[in-house]
Amino acid sequence: MYKVKILNNDSTINYKNNMTLEEIAKDNNILAYGAKVNNRLHDLNYYIDSDVEIEFVDLEDSEGTRIYQNTLRYLICLVIKKLYPKSRVRFAAYISRSFLCTVSGIREDQEFVELISKELKKLVEKKLKIERLKLSKEEAYKIYEKEGYLDKLDTLKYRPENYVNIYKCDDYYNYMYGYMLPSTEYIKDFNLIPYEPGFIVQYPRSESEGVIPDFEDDPSLSKMIKEAYQWRKMCKINALADMNAFTDTKEFVDFVNMCETKHNNMLAELGEKIKARINNIKLIAIAGPSSSGKTTFCNRLRVELMSRGIFPLMISLDDYYKNREDTPTDETGKPDFEHIEALDLELLNKQLNDLIEGKEVVLPRFNFKTGHREIGDTVKIEEGQPILIEGIHGLNERLTSSLPRNVKFKVYISPFPQINIDDHNPIMATDIRKLRRSVRDAKFRHTSPEKTFEMWPSVRKGEFKWIYPFQEDADYVYNTELTYEIMVMKKYALPALKEIKSDSPYYIEANRLIKFLKIVRDIDDKYVPCNSILREFIGDSCFYDYDE
Repeated sequence: MYKVKILNNDSTINYKNNMTLEEIAKDNNILAYGAKVNNRLHDLNYYIDSDVEIEFVDLEDSEGTRIYQNTLRYLICLVIKKLYPKSRVRFAAYISRSFLCTVSGIREDQEFVELISKELKKLVEKKLKIERLKLSKEEAYKIYEKEGYLDKLDTLKYRPENYVNIYKCDDYYNYMYGYMLPSTEYIKDFNLIPYEPGFIVQYPRSESEGVIPDFEDDPSLSKMIKEAYQWRKMCKINALADMNAFTDTKEFVDFVNMCETKHNNMLAELGEKIKARINNIKLIAIAGPSSSGKTTFCNRLRVELMSRGIFPLMISLDDYYKNREDTPTDETGKPDFEHIEALDLELLNKQLNDLIEGKEVVLPRFNFKTGHREIGDTVKIEEGQPILIEGIHGLNERLTSSLPRNVKFKVYISPFPQINIDDHNPIMATDIRKLRRSVRDAKFRHTSPEKTFEMWPSVRKGEFKWIYPFQEDADYVYNTELTYEIMVMKKYALPALKEIKSDSPYYIEANRLIKFLKIVRDIDDKYVPCNSILREFIGDSCFYDYDE
């Protein structure tokens, strides 16, 4: 006899026999996709045989949607393997919170997508069992070799453990670097959409309350991601193992410099676009989600423009915060500093107009210790001198409503990695940003990774409300990803993540990132230039004042 305390409905039940999490969920009429057992995440196949606390996760939890999308990608691979055994399937994180799937040697048109969708639905109807197997690396090697997954064979070389977790369904074996569902019957909701050069895979998202969000095309973002994909192919780095192997060669320093030169080239392209329109541009606005590298980017853009005879005046939107007592509150009654009304829009617009008209302006300076504005610098701009601002609301027309759209040049920045762990497992942009912020907060803001993770849902909520809806209005999209950066970040991120204790509510997320970093080789940060965006997070940037 053992006791199971279910946190979802605050009940305690006695069980005599060993039960799987799936059986316990069904016994309590709970629709679950995974569960936290004594604060450790498990799939629904996991057996319970002792006193435990269980919190089941559904599609409104990020852990639940991650398990769901792992299973969906697995089943897509299964279907394509059965239909086209010699084709190579690759997933990549893509626009509109989706994946892009490409299949070698196949035209992914409407007919193809309908066939894959039809076969997926058949799998769902069959309710096939999905088993989790724990195998030796040697056993896994033979399976991957038989399946033709050479990229997974390469990744196995860097796995520190001597065992491998693999899932089996209908005589098909694969692993998606995370837990999966116990049966095909759970995958009832997905959309497949033809989208050159492959097809879009949509699935339920936790930030959309467990439903599939509407697909929103974004040609500018799509173009930038395709360019990143082509650049990765040119570098012959298809997966993490390729980059790990690269560290054994003398050319790795060249690769680091190639990544940095890619940023230089994008800056040069952006500088040309701004110079071509400089007679009309009065304001350059930069926006991007947390840890995109906005501070370094703005400084590098400023220098790029200066080299072309354009000397922008940088203004910090942070200085336009309203006094703390005037800040709007969120639904919990706490100050909502990400709300656009947290800024004094009237003052900002008046001063922007005054500057453009050639008037002298006394800028505000916000004191974050007192929560009040103070008197800042007195500035004036010359004819042809643009104003440069940066902040999460930079793309929102409401921020600078007094200025006509044609005098603004808007830039959206964010990291968009196109390197995978292997063909079937993309590295997500959100994980890159979360690692960046964890490292920076721990090193320079005296904020533990646990506190960073605690704030992350609020950060993401602000991004979906105040940044992503306006990114299509950008005149230029800049990819701040540096393909080599996780290899530098590892030695800073691992110790920080390991500080999160096993009883912390953020242990599961920390453990997931730790497992990922374990298969990454680390390199010395001496190769990182002082003006690199990466320096904003690891230190020694020539632009960043770490004592502020």
